[in-house]
Amino acid sequence: MKPTSAVRGALRTTAAGLKAFWEFVRRSFSYSLQVRIVVLTVVLTSVAIFGVGTYMSQQISRGLFDTRLKSLSSQAGTVVSELRSVAPADGQAVTQETLSAQLSSIYNRTTGSVYALSLVPKDPNSAFSTISVGMDSSAESLPAMPVSDDLEEAISQAPTDDMLYQSVSLPADSGPGLLITQELTIPGAGQFQLYYLGDLREQQGTLDFVQRSMLVAALVLVVLVGAVAWIVTRLVVTPVRTGAEVARLIADGDLDERMPVHGNDEIAVLGESFNDMADTLQHQIQQMERLSVLQRQFVSDVSHELRTPLATIRAAADLIYDARDDLDPVTARSAELLNSQAERFDNLLSDLLEISRYDAGAAALVAKPVDVCAIVTSVVENVSMVADQMSTHIVVHAPSSPVMAEIDRVRITRIIRNLVVNAIEHGEGKPIDVYVASNAEAVAVSVRDHGVGMNEEQVEHVFDRFWRADPARKRTLGGSGLGLAISLEDAYLHNGWLQVWGNPGEGSCFRLTIPRRPDQEITSSPLPLPPRDAQIRGAALVAGPLSSDGSVRIQTGSIPIVVETEPEESEEPPETPPSAEARTTADTPQEGRG
Repeated sequence: MKPTSAVRGALRTTAAGLKAFWEFVRRSFSYSLQVRIVVLTVVLTSVAIFGVGTYMSQQISRGLFDTRLKSLSSQAGTVVSELRSVAPADGQAVTQETLSAQLSSIYNRTTGSVYALSLVPKDPNSAFSTISVGMDSSAESLPAMPVSDDLEEAISQAPTDDMLYQSVSLPADSGPGLLITQELTIPGAGQFQLYYLGDLREQQGTLDFVQRSMLVAALVLVVLVGAVAWIVTRLVVTPVRTGAEVARLIADGDLDERMPVHGNDEIAVLGESFNDMADTLQHQIQQMERLSVLQRQFVSDVSHELRTPLATIRAAADLIYDARDDLDPVTARSAELLNSQAERFDNLLSDLLEISRYDAGAAALVAKPVDVCAIVTSVVENVSMVADQMSTHIVVHAPSSPVMAEIDRVRITRIIRNLVVNAIEHGEGKPIDVYVASNAEAVAVSVRDHGVGMNEEQVEHVFDRFWRADPARKRTLGGSGLGLAISLEDAYLHNGWLQVWGNPGEGSCFRLTIPRRPDQEITSSPLPLPPRDAQIRGAALVAGPLSSDGSVRIQTGSIPIVVETEPEESEEPPETPPSAEARTTADTPQEGRG
């Protein structure tokens, strides 16, 4: 078992190493333009060299073979002529010994050009036997002559005096050879088949040398081409890579970064243009920052400076308002209008001061353990009078047990109040559902109305400052247009989410999700968005601060906004808690949607 386990471990290690290497190669090829160009250049060069080398090798091989074939054919023809001219001595008949001596003499004169000679009688009943030289000169050595079946068939069908040849391997696989054969008639001896086995080892050695030289040259050429491609692409890619890094640093806020410029070529011109663009961008950004600082300072200063005269106006308005019963109807109505507008002006200044604190980074979180259900109940009770005036019924769905979280009570109360008031304003008198739920990491409150709803453009801009979904719509509850923007900042200060879903004719749903502790990160919400009762047709549009499942960012105020085009499928709806219904009618709220 141990060797098997060791082998398996080695195989797993090897497989993991190969996988890591392949991943490295894939990432390098995918993310590096330089590597991609060099690899493609080397591959294409290798293919081209392989094609050219193969063609040249074939041509050289054919040339060497044709030259050797011509030489051996000429020698074989000379041998045939000499054998045909063999004459018996003193009028005697040609004998076996005479032919053997003549064949040996021919072989000895052609040493180095011929590997073996063999003379085979055509007539099986001939008085002559096979004569072989070069190999063992005995009948037993005849099978060593590499005569194939195809050659034997061609010999039987070929006309007399035709010379045939075939590429063969020399005996004992000692190298390539060329077998030439021809039928001849020897006077006084009869018909014979001559086999002339030529040696091609010298030509094969020449061809091998040429192929090795071409292979070495090809490898050197591929390396040189790869090195040239690496150097050339480096000259182009390095400035591009530097420009990308400088652009990233500028995007991160380091506006003083610039591309180094060397020379006067096209890359240098690109670098100078990039630096000019960066200078212009830096100037405009700095100018916008100065204007933004001045604007925030102006809003803050104006808000502070208006507090004193507004306090005087409020005191006078309250005095007149308290004495309205003693005034004539027209003056009494004017006193009521003066008092309401002074109160609205005071709320607007308060909102502007709050926004200026967020813009200046001066907002502080005072977090304490608080029951979120108690906050929701308190807000619903405070707005109950207004809800009754709008014929709106509010139902709270909350657990019977407390839902505790470390939060800033004032800010969370303001968020929930804004959401409920918005629902009353745009709910068209239809019921409003307020849900409270929690999980191990977060607490969520969602306010669902069934009124006019919102289209995609309105969902994207609902958290913008001073933005209204429908400016022509009659507003019964007033508002500065900063309520949702401030609520979004409050949620962000808690490290939480404030998101909205809307659909024309189906109403809207605002969902507040905050961690149980301010320093805790949340990954999902206890409540679904879009809500469970929404009839989603196609993609649903959800807007709010960037969350773990967000996709598209939109800048609104100082907080990144995300627009999701798909519903949050990962969030399962919580179990329906015991619900406490509260019919609401509240004090006059100060914020409407937008």
